[in-house]
Amino acid sequence: MIVGPIYAVRVATQTSVSAALSRTRQVTALRVRERLERGEDGLLEPHATRSAQARRDRPEEPSPTRTAFQVDRDRIIHSKPFRRTKHKTQVFLAPIGDHYRTRLTHILEVSQIGRSIALALGLNQDLVEAMALGHDIGHTPFGHVGEELLARFLPDGFRHNAQSVRIVESLEKGGKGLNLAAQTRDGILTHSAPTGGGLQDAAWGEPETPEGWAVRYADKIAYLHHDVDDAVRAGIIDDADIPADVRTSLGATREERLDTMIYDVVVTSFGKRKLTMSDEVLEATNALRKFMFDNVYLSGAAKTEDEKAQGVLWQLLQCYEAHPERMPAEHQRIAERDGTKRAVADYIAGMTDGYALDMFEELFVPSAWSRR
Repeated sequence: MIVGPIYAVRVATQTSVSAALSRTRQVTALRVRERLERGEDGLLEPHATRSAQARRDRPEEPSPTRTAFQVDRDRIIHSKPFRRTKHKTQVFLAPIGDHYRTRLTHILEVSQIGRSIALALGLNQDLVEAMALGHDIGHTPFGHVGEELLARFLPDGFRHNAQSVRIVESLEKGGKGLNLAAQTRDGILTHSAPTGGGLQDAAWGEPETPEGWAVRYADKIAYLHHDVDDAVRAGIIDDADIPADVRTSLGATREERLDTMIYDVVVTSFGKRKLTMSDEVLEATNALRKFMFDNVYLSGAAKTEDEKAQGVLWQLLQCYEAHPERMPAEHQRIAERDGTKRAVADYIAGMTDGYALDMFEELFVPSAWSRR
Protein backbone atom coordinates (compact mmCIF):
# COMPACT_ATOMS: atom_id res chain seq x y z
CA MET A 1 0.00 0.00 0.00
CA ILE A 2 1.34 3.43 -1.01
CA VAL A 3 0.90 6.10 1.65
CA GLY A 4 0.70 9.48 0.00
CA PRO A 5 1.25 12.91 1.53
CA ILE A 6 -2.50 13.57 1.84
CA TYR A 7 -2.98 10.40 3.94
CA ALA A 8 -0.03 11.30 6.14
CA VAL A 9 -1.47 14.74 6.77
CA ARG A 10 -4.84 13.21 7.60
CA VAL A 11 -3.26 10.81 10.12
CA ALA A 12 -1.28 13.62 11.72
CA THR A 13 -4.41 15.76 11.91
CA GLN A 14 -6.44 12.95 13.52
CA THR A 15 -3.63 12.34 16.02
CA SER A 16 -3.46 15.99 17.01
CA VAL A 17 -7.26 16.18 17.30
CA SER A 18 -7.30 13.07 19.52
CA ALA A 19 -4.58 14.53 21.72
CA ALA A 20 -6.48 17.80 22.00
CA LEU A 21 -9.68 15.98 22.91
CA SER A 22 -7.81 13.93 25.51
CA ARG A 23 -6.38 17.08 27.09
CA THR A 24 -9.84 18.69 27.05
CA ARG A 25 -11.36 15.67 28.78
CA GLN A 26 -8.63 15.70 31.42
CA VAL A 27 -9.15 19.39 32.14
CA THR A 28 -12.92 18.93 32.26
CA ALA A 29 -12.57 15.94 34.58
CA LEU A 30 -10.27 17.84 36.91
CA ARG A 31 -12.84 20.58 37.11
CA VAL A 32 -15.43 18.00 38.22
CA ARG A 33 -13.53 17.11 41.39
CA GLU A 34 -12.56 20.73 42.05
CA ARG A 35 -16.19 21.77 41.64
CA LEU A 36 -17.31 19.07 44.07
CA GLU A 37 -14.72 20.16 46.63
CA ARG A 38 -15.67 23.82 46.28
CA GLY A 39 -19.32 22.86 46.62
CA GLU A 40 -18.63 21.36 50.04
CA ASP A 41 -17.78 24.80 51.40
CA GLY A 42 -21.26 26.00 50.52
CA LEU A 43 -23.06 22.92 51.87
CA LEU A 44 -21.13 21.78 54.94
CA GLU A 45 -20.96 23.23 58.42
CA PRO A 46 -17.61 24.78 59.44
CA HIS A 47 -16.73 21.82 61.68
CA ALA A 48 -17.57 19.18 59.03
CA THR A 49 -14.75 17.28 57.33
CA ARG A 50 -13.78 18.49 53.86
CA SER A 51 -12.71 15.99 51.24
CA ALA A 52 -9.58 18.05 50.59
CA GLN A 53 -8.53 17.23 54.18
CA ALA A 54 -8.32 13.48 53.45
CA ARG A 55 -5.04 11.96 54.62
CA ARG A 56 -3.67 8.79 53.02
CA ASP A 57 -0.67 6.78 54.21
CA ARG A 58 0.53 6.44 50.61
CA PRO A 59 0.31 9.54 48.42
CA GLU A 60 -1.60 8.99 45.20
CA GLU A 61 -2.96 10.97 42.28
CA PRO A 62 -6.43 12.26 43.17
CA SER A 63 -9.36 11.08 41.09
CA PRO A 64 -10.33 13.60 38.40
CA THR A 65 -14.07 13.04 38.90
CA ARG A 66 -14.51 11.94 42.53
CA THR A 67 -13.63 13.37 45.92
CA ALA A 68 -11.29 11.41 48.19
CA PHE A 69 -14.10 10.01 50.32
CA GLN A 70 -16.10 9.01 47.24
CA VAL A 71 -13.04 7.04 46.17
CA ASP A 72 -12.96 5.34 49.60
CA ARG A 73 -16.64 4.47 49.29
CA ASP A 74 -16.13 2.92 45.86
CA ARG A 75 -13.07 0.94 46.92
CA ILE A 76 -15.02 -0.63 49.77
CA ILE A 77 -18.07 -1.42 47.64
CA HIS A 78 -15.93 -3.19 45.05
CA SER A 79 -13.97 -5.20 47.61
CA LYS A 80 -14.46 -8.92 48.22
CA PRO A 81 -14.96 -8.57 52.01
CA PHE A 82 -17.89 -6.23 51.38
CA ARG A 83 -19.54 -8.67 48.97
CA ARG A 84 -19.13 -11.54 51.44
CA THR A 85 -21.25 -9.75 54.07
CA LYS A 86 -24.39 -10.73 52.16
CA HIS A 87 -23.83 -14.31 53.41
CA LYS A 88 -22.86 -13.48 57.00
CA THR A 89 -25.16 -13.63 60.02
CA GLN A 90 -26.51 -10.50 61.62
CA VAL A 91 -28.31 -12.07 64.61
CA PHE A 92 -30.19 -15.16 63.47
CA LEU A 93 -28.12 -18.13 62.31
CA ALA A 94 -29.36 -19.59 59.02
CA PRO A 95 -32.78 -17.93 59.32
CA ILE A 96 -35.66 -19.46 57.41
CA GLY A 97 -37.34 -16.71 55.42
CA ASP A 98 -36.37 -13.96 53.05
CA HIS A 99 -36.88 -10.98 55.33
CA TYR A 100 -34.36 -11.44 58.13
CA ARG A 101 -31.39 -9.10 58.07
CA THR A 102 -27.95 -10.22 57.03
CA ARG A 103 -24.73 -8.37 57.76
CA LEU A 104 -24.99 -6.67 54.36
CA THR A 105 -28.52 -5.35 54.84
CA HIS A 106 -27.46 -4.06 58.26
CA ILE A 107 -24.57 -2.18 56.64
CA LEU A 108 -26.93 -0.63 54.10
CA GLU A 109 -29.35 0.50 56.81
CA VAL A 110 -26.48 2.07 58.76
CA SER A 111 -25.40 3.90 55.61
CA GLN A 112 -28.91 5.23 54.99
CA ILE A 113 -29.42 6.40 58.57
CA GLY A 114 -25.93 7.87 58.72
CA ARG A 115 -26.43 9.85 55.51
CA SER A 116 -29.77 11.14 56.79
CA ILE A 117 -28.11 12.40 59.98
CA ALA A 118 -25.21 13.89 58.01
CA LEU A 119 -27.50 15.71 55.60
CA ALA A 120 -29.54 17.23 58.41
CA LEU A 121 -26.42 18.34 60.30
CA GLY A 122 -24.43 19.64 57.32
CA LEU A 123 -21.76 16.92 57.58
CA ASN A 124 -19.88 15.15 54.79
CA GLN A 125 -22.25 12.47 53.52
CA ASP A 126 -19.61 10.78 51.38
CA LEU A 127 -17.32 10.28 54.37
CA VAL A 128 -20.22 8.93 56.43
CA GLU A 129 -21.14 6.53 53.65
CA ALA A 130 -17.57 5.27 53.29
CA MET A 131 -17.30 4.67 57.04
CA ALA A 132 -20.68 2.95 57.19
CA LEU A 133 -20.01 0.65 54.23
CA GLY A 134 -16.70 -0.44 55.75
CA HIS A 135 -17.58 -0.63 59.41
CA ASP A 136 -18.60 -4.33 59.54
CA ILE A 137 -16.59 -5.98 56.77
CA GLY A 138 -14.38 -7.55 59.46
CA HIS A 139 -17.25 -9.47 61.04
CA THR A 140 -16.85 -13.23 61.39
CA PRO A 141 -19.19 -15.95 60.14
CA PHE A 142 -22.10 -16.63 62.50
CA GLY A 143 -22.11 -13.08 63.86
CA HIS A 144 -20.95 -12.25 67.36
CA VAL A 145 -20.61 -15.90 68.39
CA GLY A 146 -17.79 -16.21 65.86
CA GLU A 147 -16.24 -13.03 67.19
CA GLU A 148 -16.32 -14.38 70.74
CA LEU A 149 -14.57 -17.58 69.66
CA LEU A 150 -11.81 -15.78 67.74
CA ALA A 151 -11.28 -13.51 70.74
CA ARG A 152 -10.43 -16.63 72.76
CA PHE A 153 -8.24 -18.04 70.00
CA LEU A 154 -5.97 -15.04 69.54
CA PRO A 155 -3.71 -14.07 72.47
CA ASP A 156 -4.46 -10.37 71.95
CA GLY A 157 -8.16 -10.91 71.40
CA PHE A 158 -10.29 -10.16 68.37
CA ARG A 159 -12.73 -7.34 67.59
CA HIS A 160 -14.59 -6.97 64.32
CA ASN A 161 -13.98 -3.20 64.18
CA ALA A 162 -10.21 -3.67 64.42
CA GLN A 163 -10.44 -6.52 61.87
CA SER A 164 -12.29 -4.22 59.46
CA VAL A 165 -9.39 -1.77 59.69
CA ARG A 166 -6.87 -4.60 59.27
CA ILE A 167 -8.64 -5.67 56.07
CA VAL A 168 -8.49 -2.24 54.46
CA GLU A 169 -4.93 -1.57 55.67
CA SER A 170 -3.04 -4.81 55.10
CA LEU A 171 -5.14 -7.72 53.79
CA GLU A 172 -6.87 -6.53 50.63
CA LYS A 173 -5.05 -6.18 47.32
CA GLY A 174 -2.49 -8.84 48.13
CA GLY A 175 -1.45 -7.17 51.36
CA LYS A 176 -1.27 -3.61 50.05
CA GLY A 177 -4.66 -2.65 51.44
CA LEU A 178 -7.09 -0.13 49.99
CA ASN A 179 -5.14 2.96 51.06
CA LEU A 180 -8.24 4.56 52.56
CA ALA A 181 -8.08 7.99 54.13
CA ALA A 182 -7.17 8.13 57.81
CA GLN A 183 -10.55 9.73 58.62
CA THR A 184 -12.42 6.82 57.01
CA ARG A 185 -10.38 4.24 58.93
CA ASP A 186 -10.89 6.13 62.18
CA GLY A 187 -14.68 6.03 61.74
CA ILE A 188 -14.55 2.29 61.03
CA LEU A 189 -12.46 1.61 64.14
CA THR A 190 -14.44 3.74 66.59
CA HIS A 191 -17.98 2.84 65.52
CA SER A 192 -18.30 0.03 68.05
CA ALA A 193 -19.52 0.14 71.64
CA PRO A 194 -18.55 -2.59 74.13
CA THR A 195 -20.98 -5.36 74.98
CA GLY A 196 -22.99 -4.40 78.04
CA GLY A 197 -21.95 -0.76 77.85
CA GLY A 198 -23.89 2.25 76.70
CA LEU A 199 -23.95 3.99 73.34
CA GLN A 200 -21.73 6.75 74.69
CA ASP A 201 -18.97 4.36 75.88
CA ALA A 202 -15.87 4.55 73.69
CA ALA A 203 -13.74 1.49 74.37
CA TRP A 204 -11.68 2.07 71.21
CA GLY A 205 -11.41 5.82 71.43
CA GLU A 206 -13.75 8.58 70.31
CA PRO A 207 -14.19 9.37 66.62
CA GLU A 208 -11.95 12.20 65.48
CA THR A 209 -14.63 13.59 63.16
CA PRO A 210 -18.34 14.45 63.57
CA GLU A 211 -18.95 12.07 60.67
CA GLY A 212 -17.48 9.26 62.78
CA TRP A 213 -19.96 10.10 65.52
CA ALA A 214 -22.79 10.02 62.98
CA VAL A 215 -21.84 6.47 61.98
CA ARG A 216 -21.46 5.43 65.62
CA TYR A 217 -25.04 6.47 66.38
CA ALA A 218 -26.38 5.24 63.03
CA ASP A 219 -25.00 1.75 63.76
CA LYS A 220 -26.74 1.50 67.13
CA ILE A 221 -29.99 3.01 65.86
CA ALA A 222 -30.03 0.66 62.87
CA TYR A 223 -29.45 -2.59 64.73
CA LEU A 224 -31.83 -1.76 67.57
CA HIS A 225 -34.52 -1.00 65.02
CA HIS A 226 -34.06 -3.99 62.73
CA ASP A 227 -33.11 -6.54 65.39
CA VAL A 228 -36.35 -5.81 67.25
CA ASP A 229 -38.18 -6.26 63.95
CA ASP A 230 -36.47 -9.60 63.28
CA ALA A 231 -36.98 -10.82 66.86
CA VAL A 232 -40.71 -10.03 66.66
CA ARG A 233 -40.90 -11.79 63.27
CA ALA A 234 -39.23 -14.84 64.81
CA GLY A 235 -41.66 -14.85 67.73
CA ILE A 236 -38.93 -14.36 70.33
CA ILE A 237 -40.39 -11.11 71.68
CA ASP A 238 -43.42 -8.95 71.08
CA ASP A 239 -43.54 -5.18 70.85
CA ALA A 240 -45.50 -5.23 74.09
CA ASP A 241 -42.54 -6.88 75.86
CA ILE A 242 -40.41 -3.77 75.45
CA PRO A 243 -40.28 -1.92 78.80
CA ALA A 244 -43.03 0.63 79.25
CA ASP A 245 -40.63 3.48 80.03
CA VAL A 246 -38.76 2.80 76.77
CA ARG A 247 -41.99 2.88 74.79
CA THR A 248 -43.03 6.07 76.56
CA SER A 249 -39.78 7.83 75.73
CA LEU A 250 -39.08 6.46 72.26
CA GLY A 251 -42.47 5.45 70.86
CA ALA A 252 -44.97 2.61 70.86
CA THR A 253 -43.97 1.22 67.45
CA ARG A 254 -40.66 0.43 65.77
CA GLU A 255 -41.20 3.20 63.24
CA GLU A 256 -41.84 5.74 65.98
CA ARG A 257 -38.75 4.66 67.90
CA LEU A 258 -36.58 4.93 64.79
CA ASP A 259 -37.85 8.44 64.03
CA THR A 260 -37.38 9.52 67.65
CA MET A 261 -33.77 8.37 67.87
CA ILE A 262 -32.72 9.93 64.56
CA TYR A 263 -34.54 13.19 65.21
CA ASP A 264 -33.10 13.45 68.70
CA VAL A 265 -29.52 13.04 67.46
CA VAL A 266 -30.12 15.79 64.91
CA VAL A 267 -31.71 18.38 67.20
CA THR A 268 -29.36 17.66 70.12
CA SER A 269 -26.19 17.70 68.02
CA PHE A 270 -26.73 20.65 65.69
CA GLY A 271 -23.58 22.76 65.48
CA LYS A 272 -21.50 20.32 67.57
CA ARG A 273 -18.42 18.30 66.59
CA LYS A 274 -19.36 15.51 69.00
CA LEU A 275 -22.82 14.15 68.29
CA THR A 276 -25.02 13.02 71.13
CA MET A 277 -28.57 12.37 72.26
CA SER A 278 -30.66 14.12 74.87
CA ASP A 279 -30.43 12.58 78.33
CA GLU A 280 -33.95 11.14 78.16
CA VAL A 281 -33.59 9.52 74.74
CA LEU A 282 -30.06 8.25 75.47
CA GLU A 283 -31.24 6.62 78.69
CA ALA A 284 -34.20 5.01 76.92
CA THR A 285 -32.04 3.85 74.00
CA ASN A 286 -29.53 2.27 76.37
CA ALA A 287 -32.40 0.59 78.19
CA LEU A 288 -33.68 -0.82 74.87
CA ARG A 289 -30.15 -2.04 74.07
CA LYS A 290 -29.94 -3.78 77.47
CA PHE A 291 -33.35 -5.37 76.89
CA MET A 292 -32.14 -6.76 73.56
CA PHE A 293 -28.94 -8.16 75.07
CA ASP A 294 -30.86 -9.80 77.90
CA ASN A 295 -33.67 -11.23 75.79
CA VAL A 296 -32.32 -11.72 72.27
CA TYR A 297 -28.56 -11.35 71.77
CA LEU A 298 -27.34 -13.36 74.76
CA SER A 299 -30.27 -15.73 75.32
CA GLY A 300 -33.41 -17.10 73.75
CA ALA A 301 -34.12 -18.77 70.44
CA ALA A 302 -31.56 -16.70 68.53
CA LYS A 303 -28.82 -18.41 70.54
CA THR A 304 -29.97 -22.04 70.35
CA GLU A 305 -27.51 -22.98 67.59
CA ASP A 306 -24.54 -21.03 68.95
CA GLU A 307 -22.69 -23.99 70.43
CA LYS A 308 -22.89 -25.86 67.13
CA ALA A 309 -21.62 -22.84 65.18
CA GLN A 310 -18.75 -22.31 67.59
CA GLY A 311 -17.90 -26.00 67.42
CA VAL A 312 -17.60 -25.76 63.64
CA LEU A 313 -15.32 -22.72 63.85
CA TRP A 314 -13.21 -24.17 66.66
CA GLN A 315 -12.49 -27.31 64.64
CA LEU A 316 -11.51 -25.17 61.65
CA LEU A 317 -9.22 -23.01 63.77
CA GLN A 318 -7.46 -26.02 65.23
CA CYS A 319 -7.09 -27.73 61.88
CA TYR A 320 -5.64 -24.76 60.02
CA GLU A 321 -3.32 -23.87 62.88
CA ALA A 322 -1.90 -27.40 62.78
CA HIS A 323 -1.86 -27.47 58.96
CA PRO A 324 -1.42 -23.93 57.62
CA GLU A 325 -0.47 -25.40 54.25
CA ARG A 326 -4.17 -26.22 53.77
CA MET A 327 -5.00 -22.52 53.65
CA PRO A 328 -4.91 -20.57 50.37
CA ALA A 329 -1.49 -19.25 49.31
CA GLU A 330 -2.29 -15.66 50.26
CA HIS A 331 -2.96 -16.70 53.85
CA GLN A 332 0.18 -18.81 53.95
CA ARG A 333 2.07 -15.62 53.06
CA ILE A 334 0.30 -13.80 55.90
CA ALA A 335 1.41 -16.61 58.23
CA GLU A 336 5.01 -16.00 57.23
CA ARG A 337 4.60 -12.28 57.83
CA ASP A 338 2.37 -12.11 60.91
CA GLY A 339 2.39 -15.61 62.40
CA THR A 340 0.22 -18.67 61.92
CA LYS A 341 -2.45 -17.83 64.51
CA ARG A 342 -3.02 -14.39 63.00
CA ALA A 343 -3.25 -15.80 59.47
CA VAL A 344 -5.70 -18.51 60.57
CA ALA A 345 -7.87 -15.93 62.32
CA ASP A 346 -7.87 -13.75 59.20
CA TYR A 347 -8.88 -16.71 57.04
CA ILE A 348 -11.69 -17.88 59.33
CA ALA A 349 -12.97 -14.35 59.96
CA GLY A 350 -13.28 -13.77 56.23
CA MET A 351 -15.45 -16.82 55.64
CA THR A 352 -19.17 -16.61 55.04
CA ASP A 353 -21.46 -18.83 57.09
CA GLY A 354 -21.94 -21.22 54.18
CA TYR A 355 -18.26 -21.40 53.26
CA ALA A 356 -17.32 -22.24 56.85
CA LEU A 357 -19.81 -25.11 56.82
CA ASP A 358 -18.50 -26.29 53.45
CA MET A 359 -14.91 -26.29 54.71
CA PHE A 360 -15.95 -28.17 57.85
CA GLU A 361 -17.66 -30.81 55.75
CA GLU A 362 -14.68 -31.08 53.39
CA LEU A 363 -12.23 -31.50 56.27
CA PHE A 364 -14.20 -33.60 58.74
CA VAL A 365 -17.14 -35.37 57.07
CA PRO A 366 -16.34 -38.58 55.13
CA SER A 367 -17.18 -38.17 51.46
CA ALA A 368 -19.58 -41.11 51.58
CA TRP A 369 -21.68 -39.18 54.11
CA SER A 370 -21.40 -35.80 52.43
CA ARG A 371 -24.62 -34.23 51.16
CA ARG A 372 -22.85 -32.04 48.64
